[in-house]
Amino acid sequence: MSLDPPARGARFCVLARAAKTIVSLLAAAAVWWLVAALELAPADLFPAPSAVWTAFVELYRDGLMLADLCVSLMRAAIGFLIGAGLGVTVGLLTARTEAFRFALNPLLTVLRPIPAIALVPVAIVWFGIGEESKYFVISYTVFLAVWLNTHHGMEHIPETYLRASRSLGASRAREFFQVVIPASAPHIVAGLRLGASLAFLSLVAAELTGASAGIGYRLQEARQYIRMDRMFVGLIELGLLGAALDWFFVSMSRRIVHWERSQ
Repeated sequence: MSLDPPARGARFCVLARAAKTIVSLLAAAAVWWLVAALELAPADLFPAPSAVWTAFVELYRDGLMLADLCVSLMRAAIGFLIGAGLGVTVGLLTARTEAFRFALNPLLTVLRPIPAIALVPVAIVWFGIGEESKYFVISYTVFLAVWLNTHHGMEHIPETYLRASRSLGASRAREFFQVVIPASAPHIVAGLRLGASLAFLSLVAAELTGASAGIGYRLQEARQYIRMDRMFVGLIELGLLGAALDWFFVSMSRRIVHWERSQ
């Protein structure tokens, strides 16, 4: 079955992006191998790819990698869902309701510069060293990113869209669901995409203390024993997870917010 020209062009673009990604990763791996082979850096501080691969196999064989991955993914997913849900809801309220904007915007503007790692001691005091403190740190970071993008998208809807809907006699509810939401959807999706990345960043901060499993915990344990090979495994794992999640959101946004590409 032959593809029409637009479909062939789209498939070619996908293959071209995949080829660029593979070439870029292979080039980075080649530089990494060259630096290790020429001993430009001490082996105990900058392990060779073969040493990192050996550490990966060791962690996988011992069952630690899959266990840490499942624990970290669960924490990141729960924290992301809580933070994203609150972020979209509060963003809608602060952008479309004057009372909520007046009450919450100054507070949220003050909270935004506070990094997640600074809240770890507070979360431990409030919730203890259990899972609740980790959910709090992750959801806090995700919430602020999603809120800001949602608020910005809702607040900067072109006035011509609203005037056109009102001139056609659309009710407030219909205007909200058929004009406001679609017009701000690209910003909301961008906020969710950023929040997903920040969920992994805050995950490491949340797992540095009071955890007995997880990628962040394994990084901390490797630091204590100066196992740079295991640290590199954890860093690569986080990078691949973040890249896969980012690809997922990009793919979903192209399907959900398909009208944005036609503008």
